[in-house]
Amino acid sequence: MRLTVRDTKEQVGNYIGDYIANRINSFVPTSEHKNFVLGLPTGSSPLPVYKRLVELYNEKKVSFKDVVTFNMDEYVGIPRDHPESYHTFMFKNFFSLIDISPNNTHILNGEAEDLYQECEEYEASIKAVGGIDLFLGGIGADGHIAFNEPGSSLTSRTRIKTLAYETILDNCRFFNNDLSLVPRMALTVGVQTVMDAKEVVLVVTGQNKSFALSQMIEGGVNHMVTASALQTHPWALVVCDEDATLELRVKTVKYFKSIEKVQDEVEAKYGPVASVRLGLRAMEPVVVITYIINSDRKTRLHEPQNEKGTLNPCDITLLYTPQPKH
Repeated sequence: MRLTVRDTKEQVGNYIGDYIANRINSFVPTSEHKNFVLGLPTGSSPLPVYKRLVELYNEKKVSFKDVVTFNMDEYVGIPRDHPESYHTFMFKNFFSLIDISPNNTHILNGEAEDLYQECEEYEASIKAVGGIDLFLGGIGADGHIAFNEPGSSLTSRTRIKTLAYETILDNCRFFNNDLSLVPRMALTVGVQTVMDAKEVVLVVTGQNKSFALSQMIEGGVNHMVTASALQTHPWALVVCDEDATLELRVKTVKYFKSIEKVQDEVEAKYGPVASVRLGLRAMEPVVVITYIINSDRKTRLHEPQNEKGTLNPCDITLLYTPQPKH
């Protein structure tokens, strides 16, 4: 897991927006995986990210016409056109402002006649498009991801969930501060659904998320902090603002900032580099990969042997040399 710290939530949004746009632009479709598949959250945390992506689209720096999206969750029992449904949220704040096809957007239906079947079909739809390339997410004040509340199974899939009282209180502000109006149940992707994504990027901003971030980064993997499962993901990136670091140990913040400093020094010396997974199709074919191990900063050469390579991508920064086309 990598942690990147920015001063403000706006800078966090810009960083992640640029990051996602770069991933979309560098995606190389194949016969088995034709579209870049993006997992998306709702709530206040990702709004600066969506704002930045809309800006990049308006500047013609990214297009979403070949992007497929899957949202994390939806309330049970409120119609799609309800002002606080996640369907309304996504079209108001993102989908209606870019060139994505409505047919390529997927949001769970909280009014489905058979909610269990809805969840099963959602998982099948993700599998049918080749899986999710990048899952953008946020975390709750108690460390939950999507609606995988504390105590949720870390191997869970898309399912019906009863919301924790703290989550209901937190979402009350979206329902005119009327607790009785907040839904008590939701459909949500599971922790394992998120973990199956090739890459996961979390946006964490605000002092109210600082304790959850410290538990997620510095604590052990724990089903009471479901976002902590990302410690075991091969390519997870957390981007937070300074306020969200208040509960982290000083040495933890310094450590991750030092990694980014080394990355900047490498880029200054060798030019722009791509921190990407070993064997990622977008960078194939590869002649040789130079990697810098963050722990001892030694440089060695490595020939990738399979899709994931033989190194832990969380611990390396990659420089790659594409083979010239003949």
